[in-house]
Amino acid sequence: MSKIGEYVKTSYDELVHKVSWPTFKDLQSSAVVVAIASLVIALIVFCMDIVFGIHPWSWEGILGYFYNHIA
Repeated sequence: MSKIGEYVKTSYDELVHKVSWPTFKDLQSSAVVVAIASLVIALIVFCMDIVFGIHPWSWEGILGYFYNHIA
């Protein structure tokens, strides 16, 4: 049991005295970067769905449209 207690004490000491926590401004800027990156990736995936077809049984996308009219 003393090992568990020592682990808790050293963990607490490290979290309180040795960890440098980010400021609120840093967290806000990081959150904005993550939100913008998520939107860009979602837009890329959406465009890929449109080009390659969302569901093969209902809509085949732009390429499927061209393939159906060429063949």
